[in-house]
Amino acid sequence: MTKKRLRENYMLKEQRKVESEVFDKETLKSLAKLIKKGIIASVDFPISTGKEANVFSATTPSSEHVAIKIYKIETTPFFRREEYLEGDPRFTKIKKNNKDVIIAFARKEYKNLQICEQAGVHAPKPFYCERNILVMSLIGDQGLPYPTMNVQGPRNADDLEILLQDIKKMYKAGLVHADLSEYNIILGEILYIIDFGQGVVIKHPNAERFLERDVKNILNYFAKFGYKKDFEETMKWTRS
Repeated sequence: MTKKRLRENYMLKEQRKVESEVFDKETLKSLAKLIKKGIIASVDFPISTGKEANVFSATTPSSEHVAIKIYKIETTPFFRREEYLEGDPRFTKIKKNNKDVIIAFARKEYKNLQICEQAGVHAPKPFYCERNILVMSLIGDQGLPYPTMNVQGPRNADDLEILLQDIKKMYKAGLVHADLSEYNIILGEILYIIDFGQGVVIKHPNAERFLERDVKNILNYFAKFGYKKDFEETMKWTRS
């Protein structure tokens, strides 16, 4: 068998794996609703795969590119994520079964992105949420996403300043990302923060601990490239 044929077989196998993990019966019904409502016209191709969710490039009826994030219902053990829901006043009546927790995370990310949009944080714009599917702006070009920071690394000291400004904007707006790292920062014409499913409001009992962890993660990563800031001073400035 030729290398080309082996590659084609591998890609087909991966595609079937993604489809079986993500496109369960209920998710397909939700996608059909999005198409019927004119939110999207087609789902084009996967641009990011993960244990909890996959992100696809999609096209709207007006031929604009958007991103749809589909949280996996059938294959994801989500109970370990309850700490990000418990204590959040927006989600006090969530049932403990896997499906409801995952659907809550999709709604949670949608609401968190709304907060970011209102606060002027560089993040995807939320368009619609249907069950376990989030529709948002695609940070990229011609349907393809820009790279994440872990792939390319920071470009200059300004990247750190922009990122810290956005963390402060979020905090002032009452939100903490709670999972910030180089893996969920996109390098576009400016930095964009993504993956807000675990984000918590500051009323959450662990919000301050999550904030410190976010800032520490970012400062430690940038320090590897020679861009250093004092943690205590940065935390004081963020909370001011």
